[in-house]
Amino acid sequence: MMQKRNIRLCYAIAFLQGLLFYAPIATLYRQANGVGIFEITLIESLSLALSLALELPWGWLADRIGYKNTLVLCHLLYFLSKMIFWQADGFALFLAERLLLSAVLAGLSGCDTAYLFLSAGGKDCPPEKTRRIFGLWESLNTAGLVLACAVFSVWIRDDYRLSALLSVFSYGAAFLLSLFLQDVPKEDNAPRPRARELAALLFKDRRFLLFLLGAALLAESDQTITVFLSQLQYLRSGIPPAAMGFCSVVLTLAGLAAARSHRLAARLGERRTVKLLFGAAGTACVLLAAFAQPVLSVALVAVLRAAQSLFLPLRSDLLNRRVSTANRATVLSAYSFAMNLAAIGTNLAFGRLAERSVVPALSLGAVFCFCGLFFVLWGLQPPRKHDTIS
Repeated sequence: MMQKRNIRLCYAIAFLQGLLFYAPIATLYRQANGVGIFEITLIESLSLALSLALELPWGWLADRIGYKNTLVLCHLLYFLSKMIFWQADGFALFLAERLLLSAVLAGLSGCDTAYLFLSAGGKDCPPEKTRRIFGLWESLNTAGLVLACAVFSVWIRDDYRLSALLSVFSYGAAFLLSLFLQDVPKEDNAPRPRARELAALLFKDRRFLLFLLGAALLAESDQTITVFLSQLQYLRSGIPPAAMGFCSVVLTLAGLAAARSHRLAARLGERRTVKLLFGAAGTACVLLAAFAQPVLSVALVAVLRAAQSLFLPLRSDLLNRRVSTANRATVLSAYSFAMNLAAIGTNLAFGRLAERSVVPALSLGAVFCFCGLFFVLWGLQPPRKHDTIS
């Protein structure tokens, strides 16, 4: 009963945190308040750098105080970050908001999926069931975003500040719900691994490092293009800002594909699924760079989002099943650390190219997706016995 309650609360929190009413104009909101495109990507890179510094400390803290307490603290900080964003004007405040958000994401990294994984039954739960839970969790977050984007286009439209205020309310509600979560028991009483031990283990299995690098390249291409560059592509294609909410509805509906991830992986197998998703993402980036047609642009951005959404549950399950220790959040934080380390430079590269034109930035996304395909396939090879974290 406790496990079902925890999972349902996580679903509700994911939905509420999907209600990001300013999402359709996230880039335009920042530009309207004094922040340029390169400054946006600079802020993203600084945010990632802070996440790197906080990853392992957050993982250790989560294993010490419990996953539930860590989630409550992170959701509180998430709520505060939206309050800052609502009032932000200029580089300094947007940077402050993003740095606070980086602390949140570092805290949630590993902890949220570990909490869900253990609430579902841990390694005793069949892989298809855990992947279905992860997929539904991702999809409910996306469903919230669909609703938020529809509300923006129908009601909010040009009132950017109102869109940020409504997001404050939804994240405040998510924080309140997190107070009702119940902690999950630890798997055993093994001592926490030290940073040096984690680093040694990560570098021992270089093939798995390639998996993490490939996953990071797809994630950052999706994040930068769908969240920031898509709006520049829409303008290039002749789509007005007032209609971008409807574009975002299509984009977020594509994210609902995460709920079918477990079925896709069961039918095609892991390697063929990876080939399909990374190949589709890379091809979408190539076509976005080549064409500036309104309908095609929206459809291709949606393909990129769907590819990442379908890959996320598979990635979460693979990472969790690789861990065989009580300090699950610590180890997953180490994995996230490696992915964020790879991602810092990608934001600056995207931003520098986008200052000239969105076309070369989109082309770079294609390069990242195709390279990520090679890295993930290489990293999916079965681990050797002494490479598994235990």
